[in-house]
Amino acid sequence: MKKLLIINAKIVNDGQIESKDVLVKNGRFEKIANQIGSDEADEVIDAKGKYLFPGLIDDQVHFREPGLTHKANIFTESRAAVAGGVTSFMEMPNTVPNALTQELLEDKYQIAAKNSLANYSFFMGASNDNIEEVLKTNPKNVCGVKVFMGSSTGNMLVDNEQTLNNIFSKVPMLIATHCEDEATIRANTEKYQSQYGEEVPIEMHPKIRSEEACYLSSSLAVQLAKQHGSRLHVLHISTAKELSLFDNSIPLEQKKITAEACIHHLWFSEEDYHEKGTFIKWNPAVKTAHDREEIMKAVLDGRIDVIATDHAPHTFAEKQNSYFKAPSGGPLVQHSLLALLDFYHQGKISLEQIAQKAAHNPAILFHVKERGFIRESYHADFVLVDLERNYTVSKENILSKCGWSPFEGHSFQSTIDSTYVNGRLVYNKEGILEGESGERLWFEQS
Repeated sequence: MKKLLIINAKIVNDGQIESKDVLVKNGRFEKIANQIGSDEADEVIDAKGKYLFPGLIDDQVHFREPGLTHKANIFTESRAAVAGGVTSFMEMPNTVPNALTQELLEDKYQIAAKNSLANYSFFMGASNDNIEEVLKTNPKNVCGVKVFMGSSTGNMLVDNEQTLNNIFSKVPMLIATHCEDEATIRANTEKYQSQYGEEVPIEMHPKIRSEEACYLSSSLAVQLAKQHGSRLHVLHISTAKELSLFDNSIPLEQKKITAEACIHHLWFSEEDYHEKGTFIKWNPAVKTAHDREEIMKAVLDGRIDVIATDHAPHTFAEKQNSYFKAPSGGPLVQHSLLALLDFYHQGKISLEQIAQKAAHNPAILFHVKERGFIRESYHADFVLVDLERNYTVSKENILSKCGWSPFEGHSFQSTIDSTYVNGRLVYNKEGILEGESGERLWFEQS
């Protein structure tokens, strides 16, 4: 690979913004200094006026392959990811078939090795009856074990008390949970069906998948983790009530119980259902403006450790269905960094905090090896951002296979100038530059 020198960049890294030059060699950061001579490089990029962030690590995406490729696939969604400054992703096991055996899990890695423009890892799935397979998972090259403590695709709802105790007591690696209490959701569904029949309004979604449903399940997960000393990561926190379960009194490196917030729970509220309808139907549901503001406070004060997307595309036609028939989820990975930069322009979060929550902390939490920071000898995953150039989302520039976005028509205040994965340019204003770039993530966990 040719040696690349980036000069005059404002580097956002490790809680600081510094103007420095960066030399990339053999896919890694070779040197970071106040000034590096151009004679050391084959190519020089003048990044004056631009900000250089570590590539984002999205710890929760659904790229739908295998089995659901009419919605998305690893190739299309990794393209959308790098266009949004996301250079590494961790993908969920509720594909078809569910990734509930080591062989099925490895099939996904083989697909990504051929097709992913971004770096990748895939969660091992847990069910009520596959604990033996779960315990075979290699913590060095798999990010974690996913437990759906709420409704999911196929055989992935884990609601058996003994199974949950088995998982939390025996699994040594990180356990990531989707927490919604299924019994509460069923009772709420029956209540609103008796009132509205099959024409339940989308505005009832946060009442059906309620605050109580989330808290009951999240608190159970935290109780189990404390009881068994497990490493627990609670995904997509959607309520203010759940925030009391998480601690900000110790450094992330020492935490065994952590939490994630997603872009949609930071951006939308129940007031948006009237305009957006089922296109903002997610599980857990987008809830009140109060919940949204409290989640942002928890991001800033350290009770919530990472920001991700839960990118989960469905076709436009599927999302146009009535409440019960429209699936939950939507595409977000292309616009997550842009949304965070809008929050920066609004004075809600600093650039340093964006890098921390969306790049550094996922790397720390999952013990990702040599990624997530702008550091000498680390893999050169990074994104250059133009903070002052607008970017309007339209059907023409959406790269997710589904072809729509809840942000369609919105003009972000910043633009992704270019994205590099393992030192290779994969996206710039000309579009996607395809070729070999993504690598399997490795982890320093036991």
